[in-house]
Amino acid sequence: MSPPLHLAIGAFDGVHLGHRAVLHSAREAARADGGIVGVLTYDPHPSKVLRPESSVPLIFTRAQKDERLTEAGAQLIHHEKFDRAHAGIKAADFPKWLKQTFPHLKSLHVGSNFQYGRGRAGNGETLITHAAAEGLGVKLVAAVHLGDETVSSSRIRQCLGAGELALANAMLFRPYEAVGIIISGRRLGRTIGFPTVNIAWEPELKPAYGVYAVEVIFQGEALPAVANYGQRPTVESGPVAPLLEAHVLRGMAPTTDDAVRVRWIRRLRAEQKFADLSALQAQIAKDVAAAKQALGLLG
Repeated sequence: MSPPLHLAIGAFDGVHLGHRAVLHSAREAARADGGIVGVLTYDPHPSKVLRPESSVPLIFTRAQKDERLTEAGAQLIHHEKFDRAHAGIKAADFPKWLKQTFPHLKSLHVGSNFQYGRGRAGNGETLITHAAAEGLGVKLVAAVHLGDETVSSSRIRQCLGAGELALANAMLFRPYEAVGIIISGRRLGRTIGFPTVNIAWEPELKPAYGVYAVEVIFQGEALPAVANYGQRPTVESGPVAPLLEAHVLRGMAPTTDDAVRVRWIRRLRAEQKFADLSALQAQIAKDVAAAKQALGLLG
């Protein structure tokens, strides 16, 4: 006989503190009866179907989200294809659909602001009533607050776009990360004494351009580094696609075609244009010193 399933439901972009609270609720229920912790999430994000002209830029890729959900306790992750047919399910019929999709389902865990069903007509209170008809329990999980801030994916997007990395990271619980492959560059950094690795990375949500203290995660090792994300106005003649490049401060830097993660620790400054390469070189030396301090490197 299969164990009972306790299902957390949501978009879970970011897998932030609020999302982790919902996962924790499902984990507690599963621990009580030897059940399974499951996650129902959507791909694509519902906004891409319901309002494609103003869809939400995702904080993380599907793979990054899954990795963080698993870390937070998910034992089963179901990505439901979100389309017009799914969006058209009546709120009263949603628990019935859940029971058909997950035969061993026992309880549902959602944020207190959860909405569902055609026209988003259902909410937490109606879910309790509708789910009871299918023999399902429901736990509504209150929003999580950090000081005066309510933790949410939309607030994290605002923070990342405004360069408020400290607050974004606090809400995310784990630091913001970029994942990509090292690509060959113009090797300009080598000519001024600061060789960089360029990472192929095109996020939906573009963080604020600037210089960051980071860790480049390669083959299980966290390499301290200073990174620039932006359009490199000092060396480019016009607007170009933003590039993430990192100068490793200690250890052996990865090389072309290596897969890396870049963990963003602290924003040091905004991107700016310098008069010439010597001025840029002088500023990078200051950035390196600031990054070493931020990353706890002494000497």
